[in-house]
Amino acid sequence: MSHTPSEDVLDNPAWHALTGPHASFAIGDDLARRYPSEVAPFVAVRTWEDPRVWQALTELVGPGEEIGISGADPDLPEGWEELGRGDGVQLVQTDALHARPDEEAVLLGAEDVPEMLALVERNQPGPFRPRTHELGRYIGIRREGKLIAMAGERLHPEGWTEISAVATDAEHRGQGIASRLVLDVAFHIQQRGDRALLHAAATNVGAIRVYERLGFALRRRTTFLAVRTPVGDRILAG
Repeated sequence: MSHTPSEDVLDNPAWHALTGPHASFAIGDDLARRYPSEVAPFVAVRTWEDPRVWQALTELVGPGEEIGISGADPDLPEGWEELGRGDGVQLVQTDALHARPDEEAVLLGAEDVPEMLALVERNQPGPFRPRTHELGRYIGIRREGKLIAMAGERLHPEGWTEISAVATDAEHRGQGIASRLVLDVAFHIQQRGDRALLHAAATNVGAIRVYERLGFALRRRTTFLAVRTPVGDRILAG
């Protein structure tokens, strides 16, 4: 690689994706942006220090809508409702990561979406929508014609690409399939000159342990919030 990308963008990766390599997907303005709902559920703001972002978010998604806030834990204004929260981790590749292509992996595209959605439903690796595959390169493993594992690229802040949707059906776990797919995705990320990152729930210690064995290291701990935008008169109060 010709240069080491800045890690600063990883403090607000969705924003830097939506104002950078994923700008073509962006809906919004210079305060708040989001992906189309059929692509990804993420919203992002330039900075939580600007009080105008709350009104911008409400206008962006509409009143009474559930949205996810990741990587930050801002104080909610009046009228906003917290629906749930969870702790997460952000991992980045180190020099110990030896990425390589996988001979069994096949490219996945629009025609594979029904199977990809079904695999995600069975394994719950995180949000995946009918057009999520448009965000980057997705690959899978088929056994007897059935898609039994997948992984791909999601957030894409400048210089970095997130590996996501890592899923393997229960009867095929313990064979190293997920690790092989992660290494394949990481290989193609590196071929473009980017570096790989991952997000995981802090409670998913098994997956985190695997990622660390592959050569990823903890960069920071994060918070995931599910919130609802204000409804009716409460919008003005916010």
